Amino acid sequence: MKLYSYCLRWDDGAAPNPFWGICTLAICKPAIRRTAKTDDWVVGLGSANSPIGDIADSVVYAMRVIDIRSLWGYDILCQRKYQGKIPDWNSSDFTRRVGDCIYDYSQGSPPKLRPSVHSERNRKTDLGGENALISSHFYYFGNQPVKLPHDLKPLICKQQGHKVKINQPYAEPFVQWIESLPYEPNKPYGEPQLKSEFELDADIRSKCSVRDLEV
Repeated sequence: MKLYSYCLRWDDGAAPNPFWGICTLAICKPAIRRTAKTDDWVVGLGSANSPIGDIADSVVYAMRVIDIRSLWGYDILCQRKYQGKIPDWNSSDFTRRVGDCIYDYSQGSPPKLRPSVHSERNRKTDLGGENALISSHFYYFGNQPVKLPHDLKPLICKQQGHKVKINQPYAEPFVQWIESLPYEPNKPYGEPQLKSEFELDADIRSKCSVRDLEV
């Protein structure tokens, strides 16, 4: 079992998407999506410059990878079972707007981009990740992040990218710690930190697209 950790600079509800009963990572973080295996853990830690302050030492979400689908397979899965993950940009429901199944393979490949948090400029990064990571065993804290204990702070990732090999001594202790907390898995305990922007900023789609060009 490997543990991937990274700084989640933009917690907008799309990557990860913790709604509709499962947590998914289907856009952004292409290197993690290409290499993670089932039973690995992916941990998003907060940003020092988040909308709610310096939360670099806190867990925004953690997910154990239960299933991995190609992006094509993920599109099929969502159309059959998780239609809420397919973005509806005109919906008044925030969770429908931030759906992460943004590539439509119904006409084959290359897929058509659905109106969503990304634009064509994100296509190369998104499709370069190849897979969607799916979890039915996750913890999502959003704007209510949980601080790491001192002995797990080496997981903190201050640079762009992610940590994995150096995390190996902390993988099992992290799992033991987070599963000992008084939180039931598989439901959000907070709201995405940037949720209010979707209600107040008419140019939010363009902003999300530019932000997520980082890998």
